[in-house]
Amino acid sequence: MLLIKANRDLLLKPLQSVTGVVERRHTLPILANVLIEKSGGSISFAATDLEIQITSSTPCEDEGQKVSVTVGAKKLQDILRSLPDNGNVSLETQDSRLQVKAGHSRFNLQTLPAEDFPRLAEGNALNGKLVINQKMLKGLLSLVQYAMAQQDIRYYLNGLLLVIEGNLLKVVATDGHRLAFASSALDRQYEKQEVILPRKTVIELTKLLSDNEDALSLEILQNQIRFEFSGVTVISKLVDGKFPDYTKVIPANYQQTVTMGRIPLLQALQRAAILSNEKIRGVRLVITEGNLRIICTNTEQEEAQEEFEIEYGGSPLDIGFNISYLLDVLTNLAEESVNCAFGDSNSSVLISIPGRDDFKYVVMPMRI
Repeated sequence: MLLIKANRDLLLKPLQSVTGVVERRHTLPILANVLIEKSGGSISFAATDLEIQITSSTPCEDEGQKVSVTVGAKKLQDILRSLPDNGNVSLETQDSRLQVKAGHSRFNLQTLPAEDFPRLAEGNALNGKLVINQKMLKGLLSLVQYAMAQQDIRYYLNGLLLVIEGNLLKVVATDGHRLAFASSALDRQYEKQEVILPRKTVIELTKLLSDNEDALSLEILQNQIRFEFSGVTVISKLVDGKFPDYTKVIPANYQQTVTMGRIPLLQALQRAAILSNEKIRGVRLVITEGNLRIICTNTEQEEAQEEFEIEYGGSPLDIGFNISYLLDVLTNLAEESVNCAFGDSNSSVLISIPGRDDFKYVVMPMRI
């Protein structure tokens, strides 16, 4: 039975949107599969790992009868990628096989019943939808996602705090050693809601969202969150836990601030990092009147030093940090300059954007 005959790119794009959640190691064989459904002039692809489900649909001319099947997601993606650009492809189901035809190529793939595909049961919406543009959310996520923990025993740190409060959308990420906060203004006032998005959900959203003004709807459900944009629906379970009070971590009374060019500072740190200790990744910032020295040393007694003239008239400071944490923020910002605010030699550094209050990044000091 003919499932669809279409341009290769028409099928490949929605398929690639969903395959990011497919686990290479899986306990259920069907979790390695993508669910393909054709109905009412559209074809949809869905994949899940039981925590997050992504569905992407695209219009198709081939109306016909409703058809649904599941097939190995990675294999189908690899086959479509290997075929010529803009070539025509047909997908046909026969017994327990899916046949992919393109020109003189034929591929027969094993299928599993569509009715066995585990769909996430959607919870009830707690409040109305929040409608923003994709660029806003993509920008917020990219400003903080690198600060999420990866495999912390404090599971709530392996994700991102999303807060809707008043006329602000806020996102916060921390791994216990550094914290990133970003916010953006909304078009009206909303009741306060806060949820923790899993790390994998954040990473998939960052990949899928476009850097444009197209609409995105966000809806918080019972223990879940749903995003809809550009023919894609992402439903994700939420992390059940209490996120740390980020407002207590962000310093509010630092008096000593240095403004520096982001690119020159980033390049200096990248050069110094070449000779940093590979295990602790430490860097010393030695700040005196009008001068900043960046110093990295390693176990072979090698040393890198970078020096800057700065506008600074406060007390001398000698502070150690993990250089990777400083490189992360400077790489992910796009502004020309940054503010670095300091307390004393045992205090964190607060990095922000001059003239703006919508981004803050805090790095705890380390002994070197």
